Amino acid sequence: MSTVCEFELNGKQEIFEFGKVAKQANGSVLAKLGNAVVLATVVSEFDNPVEEDFTPLTVQYVEKTYASAKLPGGFIKREAKPSDFETLTSRVIDRSLRPLFPNGYVYPTTITVMVLSADKNVDLQVLALNAASAALYTSNLPIKKSVAGVRVAKVEGEYIVNPNSEQLNESTLDLYVAGTKEELLMIEMKAISSEEMVEIDIEAFTKLHKTNEMSEDELVEAILVAQNALKASNETYEIGFQSVSKEAVEVKLVEFTIDESIIKHVRDNYLEEIKFALQKLAKSERATELKDVSKKILADEYCSSNEVEYSAIYEAVSLVKREVVRAMIVNDKVRADGRGLKDVRPITIETNILPSAHSSCLFTRGETQALVVGTLAGTKDGQMYEVLTEKSTRMENFMVHYNFPGFSVGEAKPMFGVGRRELGHGNLAKKALEATIDKDYEDTVRLVSEILESNGSSSMATVCGGSLALKAAGVPVSSLVAGVAMGMVVEGNNYSVLTDIMGLEDHDGDMDFKVAGTREGITALQMDIKLGGIELSVLSEALYQAKEGREHILGIMEEAALEIVPSEALPLVEQFAIDPSKIMVVIGKAGSTIKEIIEKFSVSIDLDRDSGNVKVSGENKQNVLDACEHIKSISSSSRRDNDKKSIDFEKLYEIDEVLTGKVVRITDFGAFVELPKGGEGLLHISKLSKERVTRVEDVLKVEDNVEIKVLKVKKDRIELALNGI
Repeated sequence: MSTVCEFELNGKQEIFEFGKVAKQANGSVLAKLGNAVVLATVVSEFDNPVEEDFTPLTVQYVEKTYASAKLPGGFIKREAKPSDFETLTSRVIDRSLRPLFPNGYVYPTTITVMVLSADKNVDLQVLALNAASAALYTSNLPIKKSVAGVRVAKVEGEYIVNPNSEQLNESTLDLYVAGTKEELLMIEMKAISSEEMVEIDIEAFTKLHKTNEMSEDELVEAILVAQNALKASNETYEIGFQSVSKEAVEVKLVEFTIDESIIKHVRDNYLEEIKFALQKLAKSERATELKDVSKKILADEYCSSNEVEYSAIYEAVSLVKREVVRAMIVNDKVRADGRGLKDVRPITIETNILPSAHSSCLFTRGETQALVVGTLAGTKDGQMYEVLTEKSTRMENFMVHYNFPGFSVGEAKPMFGVGRRELGHGNLAKKALEATIDKDYEDTVRLVSEILESNGSSSMATVCGGSLALKAAGVPVSSLVAGVAMGMVVEGNNYSVLTDIMGLEDHDGDMDFKVAGTREGITALQMDIKLGGIELSVLSEALYQAKEGREHILGIMEEAALEIVPSEALPLVEQFAIDPSKIMVVIGKAGSTIKEIIEKFSVSIDLDRDSGNVKVSGENKQNVLDACEHIKSISSSSRRDNDKKSIDFEKLYEIDEVLTGKVVRITDFGAFVELPKGGEGLLHISKLSKERVTRVEDVLKVEDNVEIKVLKVKKDRIELALNGI
């Protein structure tokens, strides 16, 4: 018989049903919110421990298309490769729940969350984490601490906890926080840009792009809202789930201990050699130097006579190395590479180093190097993707793809498909940059970050290089974005915050978080807390220290931006607007007219039927300009109202016929002439004189009577030239 637990949280009814399905799992639950239903299960193999010192946890979040009453897209009508959203959600759940597992828990564990029914007004990432935590909390695993997830939006200055889709669309903030009733465990944040109508004159308005960066104080305030919501949710869950929680199985927590005498031997006799090795470790993520020290120790008299194994020696060396690193940081306020706590490693920047790419930036910070390459394409060239709760596909027009080959850390391994880490880092960089791109910019932009060297925060190098690659490609951005990785080391009541951490400090530290933003504020943040919690006052201090580092990096980036020389491969683009009612005239019957223009001028053309916006791009500037003029002439000479539908230019005029007409309108590309037998024709600026004419007004004025010759004539339009040129 099943047991149902119902809770009223954040104004919504949450239902958790236990003991109904998947009863062979260690823990399972059907979680319901609105019309959304997810199944979460936890299975752990207590009889199959691994030998290594880590928790073999696998998290899977799976969306079933039947949950939204539709078939999978594509040729194969069965769910296959997980979408980016599924992979990223799996990663969020993993990062939130992994800290709960005690040290020494070495039993293979799989957490599976399946979406069985979807609701577009329900945040599936929040529901999935809450369901996974409920299954884990009520299982027989030795974990009795509830974790919840909350999303915070900011609409018109007010914070909203777990907003619906409409509220999130209006928000300037997307903040996702996971934690227990006392501790924050994981934070992800991004700013959401918006447009604001600004009055520039009486009865005249313009759209103003707003990046909506958050200040450090505003972000801490939003996190406090999330923390209060987490406290309320987790207290409710822990009380409500008491009656359905299984008794925890007594499983052995393996202690990977080393004889203290070995550690003492290493500490007493090889401390200076380890300190010397640290200087080289500060320049690489590889542990080659520690291995060399360990081999030397293995051969000494103490280890030989006591038959000490190499694995124990290496572990002892690693422990002593960790002690040294942390003591230097907390007590001496100095780091392995000699930097102070707030120092950023040297930065060099080169832009547009790839002649055949639209844009490129080689960003090097210390021993981390990212080559970010930008490619521009038309609106229709974006990445199509599906959202579970929507019937139609969406188009992603801004992509950031991050690649981390083995050679970047000196590892001899081939390049395989994209992993969760690579997807996560690319997604973080996208969040950091997206809000700065003008919302009116509709073209497709793809940034690819190739990590060529790595020793600390290649994702933040991707942000910096990506921002400059956008700038170099001519993409309209509100400002440059820089990213910096921060760390923290805590010993007792003492702690130190580190700016621009390297791999060594990430591995031996207690917390790492990445902050990206402009000079105005933060656009993205990602934080994983290893300590099991952080005080908001300490977080605030760390954010302000990150601001110092970010502004230092931005200063270097701004200097590099001034030296950008546009790539010759960059496509030439001209944009203008015509009367939306004339779009079909430009397209022509079955697309004949636009195909003719594309072939004649070797250009690409994008038309917006609603706004009348026309974008012409190509490799030859003159061809692009000529195509634009041609489109404008077609639009201008086409019939403008129903009264002129009867005009057939071919019946009224002949090629080479000389006429006298009156100038009725002047534009920067030519003049429109009222013709004696009816209709108007375009007298293009290039047909006013044998010499180059800069301004039409230098030759003609409205109301002028001019003698003209018919150059071309079609049923719906006519082209003219001044007679005699």
